[in-house]
Amino acid sequence: MTKKVGVIGGGQLAWMMAQVAPQEDIHLLVQTPSHNDPAVSLATKTIFAAIDDPQATAQLALDCDVITFENEFVNLLELQKLADQGVCFYPRLSSLSPLLDKYEQRCFLQNQGLPVPNFKAYESLDDFNSFSFPLVLKARRHGYDGQGTMIVNSSTELKAILAKFDGIPLLIEEFIPFDRELAIIGVRSVTGEIKIYPVVETYQQNQVCRWVIAPTRLTEIQQENINSIVEKLLIALDYVGVLGIELFLTKNGEILVNETAPRTHNSGHYTLDACYTSQFAMQLQAITGKKLGNIELKSSGAVMVNLLGFEVAYSDYQEKRAKIAQMGAFVHWYGKNESRWGRKLGHATMLLTKNTPEEIDQQGKLIAQQIESIWFDTPLSYIREL
Repeated sequence: MTKKVGVIGGGQLAWMMAQVAPQEDIHLLVQTPSHNDPAVSLATKTIFAAIDDPQATAQLALDCDVITFENEFVNLLELQKLADQGVCFYPRLSSLSPLLDKYEQRCFLQNQGLPVPNFKAYESLDDFNSFSFPLVLKARRHGYDGQGTMIVNSSTELKAILAKFDGIPLLIEEFIPFDRELAIIGVRSVTGEIKIYPVVETYQQNQVCRWVIAPTRLTEIQQENINSIVEKLLIALDYVGVLGIELFLTKNGEILVNETAPRTHNSGHYTLDACYTSQFAMQLQAITGKKLGNIELKSSGAVMVNLLGFEVAYSDYQEKRAKIAQMGAFVHWYGKNESRWGRKLGHATMLLTKNTPEEIDQQGKLIAQQIESIWFDTPLSYIREL
């Protein structure tokens, strides 16, 4: 029987969900503000409204069996009124509640006994006394793709940032001199079934993800530790759907939880082409009560490179995309008509052929450099220095 799933948000995450919806026998409806948002072109129906407009969500609910989320910019208090009237949201609003504010999320993670960097809510300058430079400041709400996350190196920088973010609630946390940044996608269905994708390495620059390599090199103990963290979080939250988790691997081999994202996640885009069941299909399966699919990789590994805006322009970069595709990559273009610095315009995924973890890592990084050299129209030697 065909299910109708509503998505609050119409960006590229909803667009990729809409791509796989037909094979899951699902009609996808979206609530999004702009006719130019990526998912509009594939959605069965679109409610054009702000994503935090509860009246629009009530209208969306009239045509849906269940509603899910593309982002965290929602008004839980207003949505709870709809839930009280019988509207079904997955993930549950009670699952989202401890995660939307970064300080409250950190407190929740810590209360679950999970390892996290030292942190504190910013209320006065005295709160910085227990931290040293460099330190990290984060906006507690509405940060994404590095926006609202700042690495602060001096008291002069701190003064300027606090003036810029005056009146905005902030989280202070210690800076972790990590060996690698990691991420993992966990899934839990309505029935309680759990699947966990491979741990990946993510490379960030200016707090924006440049590329992802799956799987990453880990010891057996580290892998078991991360899987245990994922399962514990999914159960503690009574979570339904896809949950993205970002982690640090410290230089002494310790695993720390950085942040969680209660939705499909950029670090899991490689699953569209590299896994038998993508994170987007898994999201739809989980929230509609289906048996979860096969999450195994189709090859020994994969590399995913974000195609990021590097100028202010109106272009579809067709020539660059064609060159990347000629390498054997799967190129996904989100259909955004405006490029700006750091904006995610698309991504490219390439399956890897090497066998050992070390070889997979080397091959993945080389391909990422080659794709970025084409995309940024920059000599490969320069890309390697970044």
